[in-house]
Amino acid sequence: MTRPTAHAELPEASAGPDPWLTRGVAGIGAASLLADVGHEVPTALLPSLLTVTLGASAAALGLIEGVSDGLAGTARLVGGALADQPAQRRRVAVGGYASTAGLAALTGAATAVWQVGVLRAGAWATRGLRVPARNALLADAVAPAAYGRAYGFERMMDNLGAIGGPLLALGLVAAMGVRWAIGLSVIPGLLAAAAIVYAIRHVPTVETRRRVPLRIRVRPVLRAGLGPLMGAVAAFEVGNVAATLLILRATDLLRPGHGQEGATSLALALYVLYNVVATAVSLPAGRLADRLGEHGAVLVLAAGVALFAVAYAGFALTGAQLAVLALPFLAAGAAIGCVETAQHTAVASLAPADIRGSAFGLLATIQAAGNVAASAIAGALWTAVSAEAAFLYLTGWMLLALAGLAYAARSPHSGS
Repeated sequence: MTRPTAHAELPEASAGPDPWLTRGVAGIGAASLLADVGHEVPTALLPSLLTVTLGASAAALGLIEGVSDGLAGTARLVGGALADQPAQRRRVAVGGYASTAGLAALTGAATAVWQVGVLRAGAWATRGLRVPARNALLADAVAPAAYGRAYGFERMMDNLGAIGGPLLALGLVAAMGVRWAIGLSVIPGLLAAAAIVYAIRHVPTVETRRRVPLRIRVRPVLRAGLGPLMGAVAAFEVGNVAATLLILRATDLLRPGHGQEGATSLALALYVLYNVVATAVSLPAGRLADRLGEHGAVLVLAAGVALFAVAYAGFALTGAQLAVLALPFLAAGAAIGCVETAQHTAVASLAPADIRGSAFGLLATIQAAGNVAASAIAGALWTAVSAEAAFLYLTGWMLLALAGLAYAARSPHSGS
């Protein structure tokens, strides 16, 4: 078995009051923010490019997004295997950020629907490859006692990018049109690649005694104490519906009193509120996970899942009053801030260093597959039965995930 050195050098601390915020952590956080700004621009403008500029149907958009999400999920598993090697994870991280930026920006120059499909799929595949590498690098950048704060900071920066990207898209479209706006998204994307290079230069080198052959290692991850946790995460992700369905629910409820245009604007404002809350909660959630010590990440994860259960029950039962409808959006935003931070913290804490990349790859694959299943099944229930039935179904999965987390917390290897 490969035996990495266990923090042979302490990560170089910043001059600030929090020694966990090293230059490596700051660089990775900056990369997440800039990359999210960069890829949110073409994501926000893709429907307009396809349906208005190129004359494609909504079915084409759905097919392209479905294929791209599927490739991204597969790439995350492969990226996890690559990230098991410290040298490889560095190359994959840099290449993934740069390639995603270039391919996503090139969609602005596409003249045919198939070209958009190829470029979008390529961008999402390279984005999937880099995710486990980035998360493994973050674990290299700090001591285990600070994992929660490090992953909370990265999630906070990523959520800030999710707020800034669509706003930047609106400004660029108004100034120069859809194609140029998509093309210029390469700038924050390449700045993200530069930020990850900066981070790598300030992350302690983890040396290995021998090179491990490249292979996807799922069983070793599950046998290393992550089986119960991954099972609970899988139950959660099967109920973790895309935020677009939350927006749709708000739009449907608000339409009778505000009209289609007004309801759409208010629903998008509620979604911005969701992202703002997620941004605000991510770092405190990580601090709490660190402070709670053993089982801390699992407890924070359980709190986030419980908030999702409350939010989904709210979406099932709420009426059309804007102030009341804001409450489940607030709960869901706080929930995602807790869940994303705690999932990464728990995996970093539990996974042996030599298979940490594979552990993050498996986590990312479960997330991708579960999200597809959640949205597809909830959407089908919504159409066949009712929106209330769809959200009550999702609430059931949250309760099942809570039971799984209770079991994981009793596992002898579940301490964080």
